[in-house]
Amino acid sequence: MTDVHELFSKAVATYWDVRAAQGRKQRTAGRRDQGARAAATGGKQMDGFIAAMAALLLDSGVSSDDIHTGKAVQTLPGFFRPTKEWDLLVVHHGHLQLALEVKSQVGPSFGNNFNNRTEEAMGSALDLWTAFREGAFGDAPAPWLGYMLLLEDCEASRRSVSSREPHFEVLPEFKQASYARRYELFCQKLVRERHYSATALLLSEREAGMSGLFSEPCEALGVQRFAESLVSHVAAQPR
Repeated sequence: MTDVHELFSKAVATYWDVRAAQGRKQRTAGRRDQGARAAATGGKQMDGFIAAMAALLLDSGVSSDDIHTGKAVQTLPGFFRPTKEWDLLVVHHGHLQLALEVKSQVGPSFGNNFNNRTEEAMGSALDLWTAFREGAFGDAPAPWLGYMLLLEDCEASRRSVSSREPHFEVLPEFKQASYARRYELFCQKLVRERHYSATALLLSEREAGMSGLFSEPCEALGVQRFAESLVSHVAAQPR
């Protein structure tokens, strides 16, 4: 199989490079949408990750005609809403085989964005699996559903965070858990509860990330395990 770590190292470097370029462009243009927000709203940051996943699929024998990443062809029907755009799909002869979501979060505001990210990921999975149950994707076997998150590795994402408990205590694993730890728990539980087939969590410090450096909080959420899950699924599909 392709060198997975090298693929995602390049994707991490692309992510930070694109963010920096977008921030510079907005500031030079004198737009209000500047700084961190400019980078966050500019789009395209995750294209390196999508390209990495596409490369893995091609290396595993998936036809380029079956891999869909453009906005015009990455939309699926939902159950609770008409449609949902995914970051990458594999559709073979009218059968959905794979759907992938890739996200990121950087500081300084981790609190509200953490809630938004988790609610979005859970809602997307619920919508897809309910639509699948109702026959929205035909009579093919269940697709592989993947979720990947890149989190900025910094003091704010690593420090302990308390939780409000006005009526009931939070679950023990969340007490004083940092946002990095909360995301780790979240990604693990998404798979444990079978909302996603596989999840991956990458941490990358802003400056070091420009060189493609990243870390993985645990092996179960590493890119190698993620890639192996994906490849084993597509290898078992008709071609």
